[in-house]
Order: sequence, then structure tokens, then C-alpha cells
Amino acid sequence: MKLVSWNVNGLRACLGKGFLDYVATENPDIICLQETKLQPEQAVFDLDGYHRFFNSADKKGYSGTAILTKEEPLSVTYDFGDDIHRHEGRIITAEYPDFYLVCCYTPNSQDELKRLDYRMQWEDDLRTYLKELDAVKPVVYCGDLNVAHQEIDIKNPKSNRRNAGFTDEERGKMTDLLSSGFVDSFRHLYPDAAGIYSWWSYRFNARANNAGWRIDYFIVSERLKERIGDAAIRTEVYGSDHCPVVLELK
Repeated sequence: MKLVSWNVNGLRACLGKGFLDYVATENPDIICLQETKLQPEQAVFDLDGYHRFFNSADKKGYSGTAILTKEEPLSVTYDFGDDIHRHEGRIITAEYPDFYLVCCYTPNSQDELKRLDYRMQWEDDLRTYLKELDAVKPVVYCGDLNVAHQEIDIKNPKSNRRNAGFTDEERGKMTDLLSSGFVDSFRHLYPDAAGIYSWWSYRFNARANNAGWRIDYFIVSERLKERIGDAAIRTEVYGSDHCPVVLELK
């Protein structure tokens, strides 16, 4: 089974930049999208063979997630936890026969870390949610998680030390998650792979200079790690300031 996760930074814009061509070439079984920035009725495009599930933010043109899947899930739920987490369209959970798939667009801590306190609450509550799912069946958790976990995951770690996405607090929450029964699929297979990123700023020719961050992940329950066939980052695919990441499960 091949799964793709991609922050498309506006699905309608990405559709005009080769999204459907990429899907035809990759031919994944499941596609998870983040930052769709649309309401479901605005998702007008031809993609035969996929069931579609969208979770949109209350605020139009903001955030949003989607799952496009060839196999119809047993169930689909939107958002999680307390009401505070239920207004930005950031989570979709699809249940399949042998795992739960959680598509996530993690809140950014923002400039001057003004949303860091909420981010910490989000991380704790979501980890609890993932562990509850994992107690029932294994979990595949993916998306733009808005954190570069280790220095190897970012081009310029020293100058970004206190920037959103590379604070000690955010990195610590990722460590907490991975210490509670989950595995970063890409790092599991490629522990020393450097210079491979999934997001580049639109400023300062960052992508041309490969001044990037690895902030898009497939994280799986520990007991799924032997089923990881490959974990890839499609750095050659354009259409967004992020590139797709891929998980192949045996």
C-alpha cells in the first residue's frame, strides 16, 4: 500500500501547478492533504477512483485537511478532543481494517511564538488521542507537523533555534511522541540522511539553495515498523512550498 502526504498550500492553486499529473504518476492508494484552504464544495476536480473526505476550517480560506482514498474506510471522523481543537479543520481520522490513519495539519506556533502555549496543549492532547487509537489498532499518523525534530532535519539549526518549528519545546513534544510507542518512518530507514527536506520558504531562493526543513512526516505505531517498505521525500515535485512525502507499507 502506498500513502502520500502533501501540504498543498491551497489545493485550488496546486491543481493549477500539476497536482493531478503528480497523482497520476505516483498512483497512491491514499492521499492525505494539508492546508487545502477551501470548503468541500470548492473542491472541483476530476480524480476517478478515490473517495473524498474534507475537513475545512470555520474561517474560509484557512487551514483544512483532506483524505482521498481508493479503499473506502470503515469510518471517518473529523477533529478530536475538546472544542478548542475543533474549528480549524486540522484532523481527519480514517479507520481501515488493520490501522487508523490520522491526517494532521499541526498549528504553527507563529511569529514571536505567540501560539506556542496552545501548540503545547495541542501536542499533549493529540498524543493522548493517538495512544487511545493505538490501544485499539495500529496508527499511521501523517501530515505537516510543523516541527523539524533534529538538527539533521533543518539546513540552519543554529540560526533557527528559537524560531517557530524549531523550538526546544516543539522538538521535545516530538521526542515525547516517539518515546510513547511511535516511529518516524523516514528516520527509521535513513537515520543519517542529511540535506533532505520537505519545506522551503518562498523567500531568499530557499528551494534553489536547498535551505529547507523536514517538517512533513509519516509516523507509525512501533508494531508497524517492520511493515515499512520505504519512506520517501519527493523533493523533485513542485506545486507548493512543501513537497509530497510517501510511505509504502508491506
